[in-house]
Amino acid sequence: MSKSGRLGNFMQVWTGGQYWPLDPRAEEVFIEDIAHSLAMQCRYGGHCERYYSVAEHSVHVARVVPPGLALLGLLHDASEAYLSDVIRPLKHHLTNYKDLEQLNWLVIAERFGLPEVLPAAIHEADAALLHAECLALMKPMPEVSRTVWLMGDIQPPAEVTIHGWYPKVAKAMFLRRYQELTR
Repeated sequence: MSKSGRLGNFMQVWTGGQYWPLDPRAEEVFIEDIAHSLAMQCRYGGHCERYYSVAEHSVHVARVVPPGLALLGLLHDASEAYLSDVIRPLKHHLTNYKDLEQLNWLVIAERFGLPEVLPAAIHEADAALLHAECLALMKPMPEVSRTVWLMGDIQPPAEVTIHGWYPKVAKAMFLRRYQELTR
């Protein structure tokens, strides 16, 4: 326990507040912090042909899921605003990352009135986006390598245009989509 009585230490978020990723609280979650952080994070650890943010990825997921799941699609990676985007091949080998991701997801879900468990349609859309991103952002690779890279989660590629928005644009598009979905 820290001097604050909270587990671990806090991080300062973009709006200037404090957030404890090991002891999160719903009242400390703000869409502006999520949008800013996800817009600043390049997917794939930056190992892609051009800058491509988690925020742009999230906007695309929100567009390809069934309409009733769009807000969930937009926020499905929101915990990465507090934990960072960890590359997929590594994420599954970090001993407690999934637990931390779930802990942070639960307070995000509480804050935005979302379900605690992501439905299969979100995972399917995420996998379809991954396939589209592979084709648009990665160097060409043989089909067998692509299957390994996609970790066997083969969905047809989503029909989206990968833009590679600059962070400022990605943040604005993320917040615009959030406003459209919460009016």
